[in-house]
Amino acid sequence: MSIDRKQVEELVEVITREVLLAMIENDQDPPKPGDHCVVDLANGIQVRTCFNNAGQVVSAGAERLTSTVGVIPDPNLAGMIDHTLLKPDATPDKIAQLCFEAKKYHFASVCINPTHVQLCADLLRGTDVKVCSVIGFPLGASETEVKVFEAQKAIEHGASEIDMVINIGALKGGDNNQVARDIRGVVEAGHARGALVKVIIEAALLTDEEKVIACLLAKEAGADFVKTSTGFSSGGATVHDVELMRRTVGPNIGVKAAGGIHTLQDAENMVRAGATRIGASAGVKIVRGEAEGTAKPAAQSVPAKTY
Repeated sequence: MSIDRKQVEELVEVITREVLLAMIENDQDPPKPGDHCVVDLANGIQVRTCFNNAGQVVSAGAERLTSTVGVIPDPNLAGMIDHTLLKPDATPDKIAQLCFEAKKYHFASVCINPTHVQLCADLLRGTDVKVCSVIGFPLGASETEVKVFEAQKAIEHGASEIDMVINIGALKGGDNNQVARDIRGVVEAGHARGALVKVIIEAALLTDEEKVIACLLAKEAGADFVKTSTGFSSGGATVHDVELMRRTVGPNIGVKAAGGIHTLQDAENMVRAGATRIGASAGVKIVRGEAEGTAKPAAQSVPAKTY
């Protein structure tokens, strides 16, 4: 029987991961009474986040260690697309057209600003299309309490998925506690009302090490997805970032690629890299390319500004 080199490498990485986690857990200071801590590592970064009995983050830290592995899924493409319109000049008639297209092609959701949630919820009632709203968008610089309130209001108005932007400045400044509390607050607000939460890390502004830390903090805070980009920054989704994010979070939570995805080939590149959701304003073009075979080849890195 021939040996699959890739499977052997993945097995070695999994074993290494488990051994290192055991060593790390034995070497850490014990949590205070009532606290519980989560330790995870990926791509040379270890993150340890501790929560109290109320589920609040009491501490979060990161340091460089070793790497891990992920799994690439292969679901139906149209059902992976968040059909997106986040332009500030989006009018109600354009939002209605977005919803019409989402129903026609059976996209996963429409992704819109909070002010349009109620309209989308009304137009999509009784369909298989979810309503996704963005929170702390696009800068991520709002206070945690503001993001939590914004998420709660969006869910009250009909959103069942929340895409939140992390506090990018806090992450780059090394304040992992603030980033973890920020994510945890929105995750708790979303999950309490049955909504999925996706965490936008704005990868174009981060080093690879910061991307790994952001993904691990999101994973440990209970997020359902990590997401590459807002589409409003200096760059959008890249194959490299999606691969890195998938390796970091492993196979059990979602990775959403967003920003600069224009064609079927772009979308397929992201799926092969490990994405389980695609955020795109070109959803119709993408699925028509799937049916007609008219998509153009895509580069490894694609620009932002596709909201």
